[in-house]
Amino acid sequence: MEIVAAVWMILILSIGAVAAVFALPRRLTTTAVTLAPQPAGPTDEETRYAAEVAVAADRAAVTAQRARAAWAEAQDQVDAAWTVYEQADREARRVAAAAVYPVQRRRRAKGENADRERFLHRSALSACRNREISIVQLNDILAHRGWNERLHPATQESALRMAVRDHRYDGYLKAAERERLAWRDAERAAVALRSLRAEACLATVRSDEEDTLSMDVSWWSRQWSTAEPRAAAA
Repeated sequence: MEIVAAVWMILILSIGAVAAVFALPRRLTTTAVTLAPQPAGPTDEETRYAAEVAVAADRAAVTAQRARAAWAEAQDQVDAAWTVYEQADREARRVAAAAVYPVQRRRRAKGENADRERFLHRSALSACRNREISIVQLNDILAHRGWNERLHPATQESALRMAVRDHRYDGYLKAAERERLAWRDAERAAVALRSLRAEACLATVRSDEEDTLSMDVSWWSRQWSTAEPRAAAA
C-alpha cells in the first residue's frame, strides 16, 4: 500500500509540474503586454493648439489682405496727388509767363488799391473753396502776411497760382508719407501671416505624426503579441 501511495503522489506532483510549466509562459506574456508602455497619441492640448494657430493664421490672412488693399489705395492716392500737382505746376508756369510783360505805369485811380485788395481776397476765397489752397494760406492772404494787396491783379494771380502749386505739392508729400506707412503695415501683416502659417503647418504635422506613430505602434504590438494566439486557441 505504501508503494501505491508513493506512486500516486509522484503522478500528482508530475501533473502539477506540467500544468505549471504550460501556464507560466502565458502569464508572463500577458503581464508583459499589460505592463508595456502604451503608445501616446496627440494630446488634447496639442490638437487644440494646432486648431488655435490655424484660426489665428486665417485671421492674419484677412488682416494682410486688408492692409495690402489699403496700400494699393494709398498708391492710387499718390498717383492722383502727383497728377494734380503737375496740373497746378503747368498752370503756375503759364500764368507766370503771362505776367512777365511790363504793365503800363500810370497814376492809379481813386479806389484802385481797394479794388485790387478785393480782387485778391475774392480769388483767395474761391481757391480755398475749391481746396486749391489751405486755410493757413488763406489766413495769410487775408491778413496780408507775405502778400501785397496793392500789386497788379496779374501779379497777384501769378502769386496765387504758385501758392496753389505749393499746396498741391504738400498734398503729394503727405500722400507719399501715407503710402509709406501703408506699405510698412502691409509688410508687417505679411510677415505675421507667414509666421503663423508656418507655425500652423508645423503644429499640424506634429499632431499628424504623433497620431500616425501611435497607430503604427499599436498595430505592430497587436501583430507581434504572443498572448492573442493563445487566447484564440483557448
